[in-house]
Amino acid sequence: MILYASQRGRSAELALHLLNGDENDHVTVHDIRGFVSEGLAEALREAYAMSRGTRCKQFLFSLSLNPPEYADVPIEEFEAAIEEIEKRLALVGQPRIIVFHEKNGRRHCHCIWSRIDADKLVAVRMSHFKRKLMDVSRLLFVKYGWKMPKGMEKGQARSRLHLTREEY
Repeated sequence: MILYASQRGRSAELALHLLNGDENDHVTVHDIRGFVSEGLAEALREAYAMSRGTRCKQFLFSLSLNPPEYADVPIEEFEAAIEEIEKRLALVGQPRIIVFHEKNGRRHCHCIWSRIDADKLVAVRMSHFKRKLMDVSRLLFVKYGWKMPKGMEKGQARSRLHLTREEY
């Protein structure tokens, strides 16, 4: 599964993207956890309000989970991947929203966490999150027997055209 993530603010724009029914055939808000609000836009406004007690500008962590085009991934496997990501990025227990999009018969998932720890009023540090997500992505490709993209391969299996900075 290809995992694309970023720390971000601008919760209103994110809400518009997540609820956009024009670009997607189906939009399903699957889970809203840890927020008082029950709607997606209201929950993201709540995350923004919580961030105002801190100096954090990028108070959200947004993750997109994209399986290979040929894979039909059930919701339970998306949830299991999200749980593993939460553990690796120290986001367990943080408020989160899970949204599924379906476009042209292909399902992908978005997961958004509030980075603000409500008890301490500090943002959860996201050190080396891209490296940690790459490890989870490789694990998922191996676990489900999907063909790994060339850029994700390690060691001898990797193309000789991919040079490190020192080699280049």
